[in-house]
Amino acid sequence: MANKVFMLMTFIGVPLSVIGTMMHWSNIVLFILYCLTIVALSSFMGRATESLAIVAGPRIGGLLNATFGNAVELIISIFSLKAGLVGVVLASLTGSVLGNLLLVAGLSFFVGGLKFKRQEFNVYDARHNSGLLMFAVIIAFVIPEVFSMNMDETRTFTLSIGISVILILLYLAALFFKLVTHRGVYQSATQKEAHEEETPEWGKGKAVAVLLLATIAVAYISEHLVHTFEYVGETFGWSELFIGVIIVAIVGNAAEHASAVLMAYKNKMDIAVEIAIGSTLQIAMFVLPVLVLISLFFETSMPLIFSWPELIAMVSSVLLMVVISNDGETNWFEGLTLLASYVIMGIGFYLL
Repeated sequence: MANKVFMLMTFIGVPLSVIGTMMHWSNIVLFILYCLTIVALSSFMGRATESLAIVAGPRIGGLLNATFGNAVELIISIFSLKAGLVGVVLASLTGSVLGNLLLVAGLSFFVGGLKFKRQEFNVYDARHNSGLLMFAVIIAFVIPEVFSMNMDETRTFTLSIGISVILILLYLAALFFKLVTHRGVYQSATQKEAHEEETPEWGKGKAVAVLLLATIAVAYISEHLVHTFEYVGETFGWSELFIGVIIVAIVGNAAEHASAVLMAYKNKMDIAVEIAIGSTLQIAMFVLPVLVLISLFFETSMPLIFSWPELIAMVSSVLLMVVISNDGETNWFEGLTLLASYVIMGIGFYLL
């Protein structure tokens, strides 16, 4: 049912987006239309990537997921950087971290917990991911902010480039660890059976074609979406920070969010947790560092420096998720706790 809705939204949204852009419709109308269309297109990208991952096998599949898992967010961020909206990019990446760890995981735990008293997931994966989360957010994000207080702009950006390279290399090493040297070591029997039973939704040729067309469409719409931010912010009284943290982050990951909640409802908690935490790691250790390096080619470069509200919100989210997930089981009340934290932070960013 959901796939049919996304298909309808795509076939209607893409032509309307082109027509609306050419005829200069209201920025508010275009903003809503662009957001809904990107959500629908991201669903197709996710399904195509998943099909290719199954066809190609777990090793290449892992690399495909790393590349395309947050492709929509990466594309929107690149056009935002091109437009000089560095604050929106950093805020949207902050929003992705908060959204995945608090909103997605919270909804997954809450919805799944309403149906099942107690849900379990792979505790070894949870602890492995906890270490990476602590490193990526607390070490790699806080350290540049602290050291930059006594540095000029050039040295700060040099530090940002160095940390970005290290983050990318460690992320690739983490993939190599999980997919090659320790592949299946911490995998439960249930996970192995589930993987053996997987069949791709689409064939290789169709999946590649869908992924290519959806990526081109997202790139086109994202470029125009970025130009509506200023007008929408002024109209609704939204700050650049709020647009990035809440609006852009949710739009860029909406389809992935829905998948995680559905998996939790089916009691497939390993998949739900992997979507929430795995996507966060992709953002923190791959997407963000790549954007820092890409910004070198634009007029306005982006250092790896967040504001203190963004840093404190991300660090708090990581610590809360580590405490909740490290026992390998969850329930609806833990989900509600994560959701409450997200709402509190959302109110704070709105009023800031």
